[in-house]
Amino acid sequence: MNFQKRLLRAEPNFQILAKLWQINWIYVVLICLLAAVGYGALYSAGGGTSRPFAEPQTIRFCFGLVMMLGVALMSPTVLVRLAWPLYGLSLLLLVAVLRMGHVGKGAERWLMIGGLQVQPSELAKIALVLVLASWFHKVSYRDMGNPLYLIPPALMVLVPVGLVLKEPNLGTAVIIATVGASLFFAAGMRLWQIALLAAPLPFLTKIAYNHLHDYQKARVITFLHPENDPLGAGYNIIQSKIALGSGGMWGQGYLHGTQGQLNFLPEKQTDFIFTMIAEEWGYVGGAAVIGLLLVMILGGMLIAIRSRNQFGRLLGLGISMNFFLYCAVNLSMVMGAIPVGGVPLPLISYGGSAMLMVMFGFGLLLSAWVHRNSTFGETTDKDA
Repeated sequence: MNFQKRLLRAEPNFQILAKLWQINWIYVVLICLLAAVGYGALYSAGGGTSRPFAEPQTIRFCFGLVMMLGVALMSPTVLVRLAWPLYGLSLLLLVAVLRMGHVGKGAERWLMIGGLQVQPSELAKIALVLVLASWFHKVSYRDMGNPLYLIPPALMVLVPVGLVLKEPNLGTAVIIATVGASLFFAAGMRLWQIALLAAPLPFLTKIAYNHLHDYQKARVITFLHPENDPLGAGYNIIQSKIALGSGGMWGQGYLHGTQGQLNFLPEKQTDFIFTMIAEEWGYVGGAAVIGLLLVMILGGMLIAIRSRNQFGRLLGLGISMNFFLYCAVNLSMVMGAIPVGGVPLPLISYGGSAMLMVMFGFGLLLSAWVHRNSTFGETTDKDA
């Protein structure tokens, strides 16, 4: 500890070394371990070759790892200054994707920038966490009881949710709204306020369903009765369940999964990558992956709890909640517990935007750990 203090008082280069020393390297190892699981799964999805999935994913991960460590060294002051520009950029990209977005699977979700396919909604998730943490860390518990203080952050959540719904991307919009709601609660929103907002939701369900696109309604109907169209709308989930069941306790063996290797399993490199893992490694392998994800989620929550400043607590909670929802939605989707929504499994599913934004989020989480003892932005509230 004395060694770290001496480094912090020394030259800037030594300050960087001191911060690197304080990074939660155990959590970094867990991230690398999850990425290794993803490499193995994508290698299998590619038919036993590193192309076309595993090798590009590894290159993205290495770039993301460097970015993550760089973000981890940023102080809360720097992150607060970046919050609004990143949030504004995410909104501009969401508007741009509605104007000139690349259409895929019935929705406009991607932009082509410099030959790269970018999904702005992934940036919007992280930018929202950052801007809400920046807003709420200055607001006292007493102020949270005043509904007027909640109007600006509510708009911060509703604007990206509305833009993402226009793509349309219902799954991601729900995740963004849920992450925003969790930060409201963590910041001190009263239970009566939450109950007041939640009361109309059951009545709005039918209205929301009537405004869904035809393919989204088909997903709901398929979720309830996949056997009605086994070769059409119900094909994906039926094949996923067959693959999950055929894995048994120990699996069919690496590179020997029948549904995956014979290409019966759709989108095996993205949405249904966990199904392929469970088919080849069985219940034991699937449970091990879920266990690793759970450890990472709980580790992120612990980082949030250990932070002495409100900004770090909210940042850690928001990133952990975002990661949890990624995992929960994808796993529930492939098991048939919820309708298929096109949400990837972090660091395992093939994809560029999701991978880099998850790594950026982990960088923010590690920054909260590095600066956990900072009293940055603390407010005093005598009436709290």
